[in-house]
Amino acid sequence: MKKTVVRPAWACAFAWSLGAMLVGTLALADGGSITGTIKLDGPAPTPKKVEISKDKEVCGLVPHFDESLVVGPNGGVQYALVTIENAPKTPVSPANDVKFDQKGCTYVPHVLAFPAGSTVQVINSDGILHNIHTDSKVNPAVNFAQPKFKKVIQITVAKPELFKVNCDAHGWMHGWWFVADNPYYAVTDANGNFTINNVPPGDYTIEVWQEKLAPVGKEVSQKVSVKAGAPTTANVTLKQG
Repeated sequence: MKKTVVRPAWACAFAWSLGAMLVGTLALADGGSITGTIKLDGPAPTPKKVEISKDKEVCGLVPHFDESLVVGPNGGVQYALVTIENAPKTPVSPANDVKFDQKGCTYVPHVLAFPAGSTVQVINSDGILHNIHTDSKVNPAVNFAQPKFKKVIQITVAKPELFKVNCDAHGWMHGWWFVADNPYYAVTDANGNFTINNVPPGDYTIEVWQEKLAPVGKEVSQKVSVKAGAPTTANVTLKQG
């Protein structure tokens, strides 16, 4: 007669966790990378100056320019978000050092990316009244006043989502938060460059979001093939209009 073995729930959970850890370790060991540049097709637009209409003694110390499309001298597009559309289901832990600053009445960085479950430290470096207001739909929307004596406000974001962030006290201030459910994402630097590391070998589709050139629903995609321990180049050109 076959004997039935009943394992306690904690043992099953431990075995699953151990398996996930082993899979993750193997993926890191054999992983390749996706690296490239996101560029604008055509001449860079003239930076649009932002009118400062409030708290000029703080906000008006330096000129402000619209950051919804920032293009470098080589045509590279800054603040583009690169993700893997069919990304492996690799577990990712919340980060403990996510910072979103309000400095010179500008959000720094303009596009912030972090894992789901992380707590964002919203910093008020200006010493004036700000108001952090998220346009989130999956996560509960946040609308907090942040006077000068509240140097830091902590906001935990539990679920994956891309959403806009505004300051109700200064209408020109806006930024974006991308909340990820995997570790395979990157935001382009001032030259439009990005790198996604530790990608398991396989065929993927990368997806590029940019608030002006490739907004939600109009993202630009490109297929890539990743080999173990090797870099894969994926350059993407975005068109205006």
